[in-house]
Amino acid sequence: MPGVTHDDAPPLADLMPWSVAPPRPGRTWPVAPDPGTLRSRWATLLGAEGPDREALFAPTRSRTLHTAVGQLPGRRGGTERLARASGPCPEPVRVLHAPFDEQWLIPDHRLIDTARPELWRVADERQVFVMESPDTPGLPLLATSLLPFVRRGRVRPLYRRPGAEEPNLAPGLTDHLSARLDLPVAPADVLAWIMAATRADLTVPLTDDPEAWERGVRTGHRLLWLMRRDGERPRLPGGRRPYVRAPLPTRPVSLAYDREEEALALDEGRISPVPPAAWDFEAEGARVLESWFASRTAEPAPGTLDAVRPSAWPQAWTSELLELITVLALLAEVQRPEAKSVLTTKDLREAGVLPVPAWTRRPASVLDHEEEGPEGQFTLV
Repeated sequence: MPGVTHDDAPPLADLMPWSVAPPRPGRTWPVAPDPGTLRSRWATLLGAEGPDREALFAPTRSRTLHTAVGQLPGRRGGTERLARASGPCPEPVRVLHAPFDEQWLIPDHRLIDTARPELWRVADERQVFVMESPDTPGLPLLATSLLPFVRRGRVRPLYRRPGAEEPNLAPGLTDHLSARLDLPVAPADVLAWIMAATRADLTVPLTDDPEAWERGVRTGHRLLWLMRRDGERPRLPGGRRPYVRAPLPTRPVSLAYDREEEALALDEGRISPVPPAAWDFEAEGARVLESWFASRTAEPAPGTLDAVRPSAWPQAWTSELLELITVLALLAEVQRPEAKSVLTTKDLREAGVLPVPAWTRRPASVLDHEEEGPEGQFTLV
């Protein structure tokens, strides 16, 4: 049977025990591909009054103009009810809106139906969020340095506390691997192996072969670098790098691919070369490039805050598209190892690594300062 394993490989849920469902915005307008659009939408919302403001806000059962909620951890959004709110837009933050689609969010708890504060509390420049991605062929896991607002799959942070403290790994796992491999094993290396080796059924074969381990860790670190897109920017070799061959129109409405010419057409605009593997790359059951383009060009309903958007295609979007093509092409070239699990669930149980304690599946208590609650009241949770 496809997807069924017979070597007792431990499940990811035991190796990275703390997981959270992704945040759920509940409305589309607080997310946009550029921060300027969000500031304009905020100003439009606060410029309206009464029923007009309510209609623009798009209330749900979880959030209305009168909902009282505290600040998001680490953010400075207001806490008074939106019905009487005033002032500038909270500074937008970069988030992962969908697989491989980085956008911007107004970080205001009053706008987000289910914000998952436990994720905000541990988000910093050293955090890595791992996301289950069952509909990404060949890549059951994705990773990002940004807060993930994807629609499906559990989110597993690498660290349970800010500052890269307390890895979200089964207690004793790194020491056990280090002893079996006779190598130093860091939490980031375990994550790299997990990224490279995890199977479609979310089991993780483990090895005690040092050479196989080092190959897998190198592969995993490359996957993490490409997905997180931090540090040195990825590049294809000369002659394979995508360029704008014909200027993109002011506001493209269609996207097409010429497989023979390896060219991407945005109306009369043209980008090439675009490898077929980059065009065919799928996540969440759809081509990534098509989803990315649609999120920037789909016609919004008139009279909504989604209709507040750039009047022309920004140059920054072209640069982001070229980088996305590069990332997808390079990801498609990565060969993930196919390993039989040598260190099985039984072995980890005998070593005392499994089962994990119940506390490892819950968020850590990371609050060492007050967080502002509704209407400016301070609480210490």
